[in-house]
Amino acid sequence: MFHKEGAKIILASVFITVVIILLTDFFIPIDWLKKTIQVIAAAFLIIVLQFFRNPKRNVDDIKDHTILAPVDGKVVVIEEVYEPEYFKDKRLMVSIFMSPVNVHVTRYALNGIIKYSKYHPGKYLVAWHPKASEENERTTVVIDNPVFGEVMYRQIAGALAKRIVNYAKEGHRAIQGEDAGFIKFGSRVDLYLPIGTKVNVVLNQKAKGNKTVISFK
Repeated sequence: MFHKEGAKIILASVFITVVIILLTDFFIPIDWLKKTIQVIAAAFLIIVLQFFRNPKRNVDDIKDHTILAPVDGKVVVIEEVYEPEYFKDKRLMVSIFMSPVNVHVTRYALNGIIKYSKYHPGKYLVAWHPKASEENERTTVVIDNPVFGEVMYRQIAGALAKRIVNYAKEGHRAIQGEDAGFIKFGSRVDLYLPIGTKVNVVLNQKAKGNKTVISFK
């Protein structure tokens, strides 16, 4: 299954790959060179397809007292930070970095009412850069959960990402595990939890969207 945000890119990639294969087959008489170009074209198509894959990840048991990983990737930050945009106080940040080979679908990490949703244009620093969460293109979403209170997540573009898609709308209900957006080509997602929240993951742990438990009460 592929994510709808990749439909145009996938169709274009299939068309380009087919054209390259046909042209090389017709115009290039050197067998090894022809096959090399065709293999490279096919490899490009496979990379595009794997990037936009959207594996079905049903939440086993939706619970208000559980926060799940919103994306696939590696936990790169667990620390207290000052959050200046919405809370304007300290929060516990858990950051998950996505490499190009990870699934890039963003899913709602918890249930609740969407209190805030805002897009910020910005730079394209590498996603692990310390200033990426404040200077890169990003979206900020706050969900009011009956157990944890207000929890923020932030989609952050990386050096390769050129578009963030965010489906969260203020006043709507977020349902844990449902599709919340997509980040095209690279990036990370930061979760901002209340100070004192017990975290169920460790640094460098691989997280799996809708499956890895970030915190529970």
